Amino acid sequence: MAAHSHNHARTHDGIDWSSRLNSLRQADELDAEAQRVVARRLVRSLPDKPTVLDVGSGAGGMSVALVEALSARGGGTVVLVDAVPELLDAATNAARSAATYETDTTTATVRVRPVLADLATERPVELAGPAELVWASNVVHHLPDQRAAVLGLIEAVAPGGWLALAEGGLEGKFLPFDLGIGEPGLQDRLAAARAQWFLRMRENTDGSVRMHGGWNVVLADAGLVDVTAFTYLIDHPAPPKQAVRDWAVNRLKWLADVAGDLLHPADRRTVEQLLDPQDPAFLGLRDDVFLLIANTVHLGRKP
Repeated sequence: MAAHSHNHARTHDGIDWSSRLNSLRQADELDAEAQRVVARRLVRSLPDKPTVLDVGSGAGGMSVALVEALSARGGGTVVLVDAVPELLDAATNAARSAATYETDTTTATVRVRPVLADLATERPVELAGPAELVWASNVVHHLPDQRAAVLGLIEAVAPGGWLALAEGGLEGKFLPFDLGIGEPGLQDRLAAARAQWFLRMRENTDGSVRMHGGWNVVLADAGLVDVTAFTYLIDHPAPPKQAVRDWAVNRLKWLADVAGDLLHPADRRTVEQLLDPQDPAFLGLRDDVFLLIANTVHLGRKP
């Protein structure tokens, strides 16, 4: 999901993405099976040995899924693009380790090529295009001019190829409505605070341009055809495995951090209890924690 580091030469959203590497890896582990299904769906109709561009490759979860999907159908090239060196290194190592992924019938090598780049100032087509598939997950909304960023991604799509833009869906949930401490409905108030933080993040991004309308409208207005979308679930119901609890602890820490003064003092006290390993309500030991996220992928084909 990451596109920018805290390095002032590259940052736009002010987020220190390199410090979030472990959290991104945690999420990739829990998302892995769903991402494999999505990757197989996206590459199914591509020509032989295609080039796939993974923009904002983050810790490499989808990179691995794309490598595996291409390997299973004879190989190809996966180009990883990120602006954060630490993330790009992590994604490259993960993708290359999967590049000789073995199926029941064949072992195909997929070429993995990393590209360090800032998409707000550099054109993807010059870095890695043209590609039969451009995948960009939760990266465009971190760029100053989202519409311009989409146009840049489309420029990197080969004629007849596809842009797959994973943006939006439903806010992830991981807490029961009544935690037994504090006021019920903490999850909803955290979500509202996060939405306010997101607005502030967009407003404070240098050169930020407001985007009017939905992603499908942007894709259609940019000249893509067969514009559609599908949504996939990340679903780990309670009782959770420990990886889900660990993810929930980190997620709550992050939400509390970005919410800051937007969260009522009483809710902040509840969060402190949930994050205290010595407290009976500690999130990392609860059996009623879960993970449910709906991610939407917007698709369009270049004529």
